[in-house]
Amino acid sequence: MSDKFTQVTEEFWVAPQLSIDDIKDAAAAGFSLIINNRPDGEVMGQPKSDDLEAAAKAHGLAYAHNPVGGTGITPDHLAAHLEARRTNPGRALAFCRSGTRSIFLGAYAAASSGVPVQEIIEKTAAAGYDVSAHRTALEALAEQNASTYEAEKSS
Repeated sequence: MSDKFTQVTEEFWVAPQLSIDDIKDAAAAGFSLIINNRPDGEVMGQPKSDDLEAAAKAHGLAYAHNPVGGTGITPDHLAAHLEARRTNPGRALAFCRSGTRSIFLGAYAAASSGVPVQEIIEKTAAAGYDVSAHRTALEALAEQNASTYEAEKSS
């Protein structure tokens, strides 16, 4: 497996910018989904999302383009991430320029799915990323979804 791929959990991994060859390596490593969190044209020479998607499909992988630009992660980005994961179960590999946008989306997704915030912080730290400055946002997201879950359960 490529040393470019960093495990966060058994089912969620992150990476910096992927190449066409990395897509082939991801398929060989058993990933089922590639999530591209990088806008096209962010830097010169960056592979285009359409080319990466074609490579993913050629190797039997699902592909989602969920570009997070300079304005940061929005609720729509989180919803798209969750939908991609929901409709494509199995191991997901998310990437951006450095993996940071992808790790934050993964952390927010985990919080919204009920993973304890401290566990999220510890797992992302073990993967080499520090999301602890987002603890308050992660806790708010977890609390909001717990309230929604309880409301739906009682109706």
